[in-house]
Amino acid sequence: MTSLSQMLTEETVALGVRVHDWQEAVRAAGNLLVQAGKVEPRYVDAMIKMSQEIGPYIVIAPGVALPHARPEDGVREACMSLVTLDLPIYFGNENNDPVRLVVAFGSADSGAHISALSDLGRLLGDASAVTGILNASSGAQLLELVRRSQRKHNSKRIKEVDAHGSAQTSG
Repeated sequence: MTSLSQMLTEETVALGVRVHDWQEAVRAAGNLLVQAGKVEPRYVDAMIKMSQEIGPYIVIAPGVALPHARPEDGVREACMSLVTLDLPIYFGNENNDPVRLVVAFGSADSGAHISALSDLGRLLGDASAVTGILNASSGAQLLELVRRSQRKHNSKRIKEVDAHGSAQTSG
């Protein structure tokens, strides 16, 4: 399983991107994956088409969009990109608009992205982490925030396991 910090790289992160509508926001995130060689250009079109057909379901939380399409639409390998928007954009989701954070992902199979999405969910559940992402001044700073969040979670899990005595090591 691939973690969020393994999927996001400096080449798949863009900060303070200025767009005029939700389609441009999805394209900005998708094009990072195309440039990184992770998806074919048709995958970006498929993400937009899927949202047009199904509606703004991709706005999964206040201020956060998670565009994606099907593996057969041109995914070469499991991948994720993250774009912060300079100005908030409306996607048409009355409960969660406007959006400032767009995280596109692609999965070449049904399971490769699950761990990264789980990491992303934990990250988005931490208001201070989301603020840090939106205020990051560089891709390196943003990626360090993601790694720190994962280390914090992993450390907490280890303590929980130790406290319950479920994991014991032999000496």
